[in-house]
Parts: sequence; C-alpha cells; structure tokens
Amino acid sequence: MLRFSRALLLGALFGSAPLLAQDYRIETFSEGLEHPWAMAFLPDGRMLVTERVGRLRIVEADGSLDPEPVAGVPEAFIAAQAGLMEVALDPDYTDNRWLYLSYAHGSLEANNTRLARARLVDDELHDFEVLFTAQPLKAGAAHYGGRIAFLADKTLVLTLGDGFDWREEAQNPANHLGKIVRLNRDGSVPQNNPLLGREGAAPEIYSLGHRNVQGIFFDAENDRLYSHEHGPRGGDELNLIEAGNNYGWPLATFGIDYTGARISPYTELPGLSAPLLHWTPSVAPSSLTLYRGELFPNWRGDLFAATLAERSVRRIRVLDGMLAGEEVLFEELEERIRDVRSGPDGALYLLTDSAEGRVLRVVPSE
Repeated sequence: MLRFSRALLLGALFGSAPLLAQDYRIETFSEGLEHPWAMAFLPDGRMLVTERVGRLRIVEADGSLDPEPVAGVPEAFIAAQAGLMEVALDPDYTDNRWLYLSYAHGSLEANNTRLARARLVDDELHDFEVLFTAQPLKAGAAHYGGRIAFLADKTLVLTLGDGFDWREEAQNPANHLGKIVRLNRDGSVPQNNPLLGREGAAPEIYSLGHRNVQGIFFDAENDRLYSHEHGPRGGDELNLIEAGNNYGWPLATFGIDYTGARISPYTELPGLSAPLLHWTPSVAPSSLTLYRGELFPNWRGDLFAATLAERSVRRIRVLDGMLAGEEVLFEELEERIRDVRSGPDGALYLLTDSAEGRVLRVVPSE
C-alpha cells in the first residue's frame, strides 16, 4: 500500500528563511506487530523490532515478519506504559554480537527501568547479562524513559523517567528517577562521570532534572547529545545534554499539571539548563533521530522527533549548529508514531504505535 503526500510547513523559528518542502511517499514495509516500540538495523539487511508486550521480532530484508519471536528475551513487567522498550546494537556489533535491551522490571508495586545485554546467535539471545536497574523501585506503570545512545568513547547513555508520582525526586542526586545515566558497555561506571565521588550522589548519573526522556541521539559528527522529554500539559522539551547539567524539572517548566494547577511559577532559573525549544501544547515526543541519508538532501543534518499526541513527526532544522525552524510531517497517517530512524538505505523509517503496528518506509515520491 502506498500513500502520497506533501509536508505541511510551519512558520520558521528565530527569523530564519522558510523551510523547503520535500515530496515523499510512505510505504508499508512490514506489519503484524503489536505496539512496536523500537527498531535497530542489522548489518545483514534485517531489522530487529521490540514489541512493548515483551517480544523481540525479526523483520527480514524484504519486509516479511518472522512469525517466531526471538528466544531468550527477558520477562518484562507489562502494564500501561511498562514493557519491553529499546533495542540497540553495540558499536562493535559485527565483532561481538552484543545487543542491548531496556525494559520495565518488577511488579506493579515495585518496578523500574532495567538495562541488559545479550548476544544474538542463530536468531536467539545468548550470554544474557543484567547491567543496570534504576533505583529506587516504585509503584505504578508510568515514565520509564528507556532510550539508549552510544557516545564517541563507546560508553552508553540510558534515559529514565521520574516515575510520574515522584517528580520531586528528579532533583535528588541520590537516586535515578528523572535522570540520564552513563555506563560502560559492561554496566560498570565510567571513571569520569560528572557526579562520581560526590557524597550522596548516584555515580551513574550523567544529567538530572528530567521528566520522562523518550528520545536521545548522539550527533557524532558535531559531538552533540540531543534529547527530548515529555512535559505534563505542555512543556515538552528538546535539550542539548551536557555532563552534570540540571535540566530543571520540576523547578522550572513551561507545562502545567493535568489538574490545571501550576507546577512552578518559573520557566527558567539560574543554574538550570533551559531547553532548546519546547512544545506547548504537548506533542508527546517519543523518539529522536538525525537524518544523514542521501535520498532527501533537504533533510540532511536535521533532527526528527516522532510524536504520539500530535500523531506526526517533527522535522527540526539544524543550520550551523542552531535551530532554524520546524516542519510537521506525516499527519496524514493519523497514527501515533512511536519510533523514527534514519535507515542505512537513506530512507526514513517509522513505527506506528497500535495493536496492529507497522514499520513504514519514507522515500522520495519520484
């Protein structure tokens, strides 16, 4: 099934020149997935896709879905937002076959985000290792973060959430709620982590003051780590992450509580890092990538943020290291977009978040 459309343009930000529209075609690459959450491209042309309900699936190079899930996947706590989340390949995957999974672990009364790794051998997981479990365990089934990125030194960062009902803990350096953590690939703590050795601080912390970080991308070409996170009603943020910085939640925010109550009178405060941009009303950003393919020259070097509430992908133009406008894409699908990735073939790939989820492939219309 093919779908054709043209981008809907927003007014450019910061007085920049208007964005150039790009014609595209959306193809259904694969289907039959139940609430897919993340995808990763294997060197042999296949794709791994997680389903939030606890399965890891293989999509063949021709788009056909292997009917049997990958064996050896750890049992996840599955409820509401909880379940199996990210899959990411080790930077040296072709040599070591390690892949990394994030998932909710525990029970409704005591759970949090867990990171593990295993080797993919003959389409099964072997040598499974738990690397990290966020502390403390908390009740409920919301705000897990769960996205993974690898930095230039091949350490990894894992995004986390504030647990929803524990938002004040995002400012508490003694725990992992509302943080981004940085680990070596074996789960140990890098010796140059910013809070390592500070009394009362969790050594894994890389940054703090976050709400629910569901997108992260390391731009190796420019040595920049970008993330985005959910606000409450409004106040979704795009941030440039720097080691040890505090991003303000809930002391400073553009959002308000779901009750309509004001969370904070401040949108910025001294010592807190302000967002590069915020989305109010909320778009519910769910994944982040940077496009460097050849199929869409107008998109090269730009950030792409998938959204759930807006049911779109936001193209965020980056020009000379500065944000230079936004564009709303793919609203014609009328579907929640859980993941967006720049594929090795130059296409843009999307995951639709539904009980009948699909992998979509975006290519030029001509």
